[in-house]
Amino acid sequence: MSDVLVLCYHAVSESWPAPLSVTPDQLEQQLSLLHRRGFRGVPLSEALGGPQGDRVVAVTFDDAYRSVSELARPILDRIGMRGSVYVPTAWAGRPGPMSWPGIDQWVGGPHEAELTCMGWDELRSLADEGWEIGSHTRSHPRLPEVDDDRLDGELAGSRADCETAMGRACDTLAYPYGAVDDRVVGAASRAGYHYAVTLPRGLHVPTALHWPRVGVYHADFGWRFRLKVSPAVRRLRHSSAWGAIDGTRRRLTGLERRKG
Repeated sequence: MSDVLVLCYHAVSESWPAPLSVTPDQLEQQLSLLHRRGFRGVPLSEALGGPQGDRVVAVTFDDAYRSVSELARPILDRIGMRGSVYVPTAWAGRPGPMSWPGIDQWVGGPHEAELTCMGWDELRSLADEGWEIGSHTRSHPRLPEVDDDRLDGELAGSRADCETAMGRACDTLAYPYGAVDDRVVGAASRAGYHYAVTLPRGLHVPTALHWPRVGVYHADFGWRFRLKVSPAVRRLRHSSAWGAIDGTRRRLTGLERRKG
């Protein structure tokens, strides 16, 4: 299980320049590369719960943007992959744009329509085709910052929302913003999730409820994507040396930003 590759995407758009959006061509080129390298694209629970040593990739999409159904699904179909979608259940099928810190700057602008969340009918259609629909909490908060009662409500409540609306088990969770600590992991366990994924900024040992993903963003064309998914870099990220390397990178990046 430790060699499983888990990718994190968000929206897919021809024109939205948001960092969390990729173009359809970009997505197809990236997944086709992995397909040529022998990866099977399967839902997260199958990837993490399947036989060790199998070359699999879990293609996950956070926030349940409608563009995943409209643009990403046909691409994965052509390549022969199935994905996982993580829905903030309070937004599913709700009219108007989703809004929370990190995407709210796009509300009211020309790309506002990109913020539309899928409805339950669209999510059930994906599930009928073998995709996995998991929880992304109810309202997309930074979970380490909420109190215990709200934490349990966001995790157990969204799982119940998914199971009621989908008519099937909801076993997987994606932590909003990748934000997680030991208290949040404990709450995910209490809520009954089997697997939960994050976007780590530092070194940690992968566990079922704290599994690292590789975030893929607007700038990840060509060599940047190949570098992110290379076995050598992924092994390095799980080594004790990564903390020092990543710390140096962040200091230099911060220095360059201050200079700019």
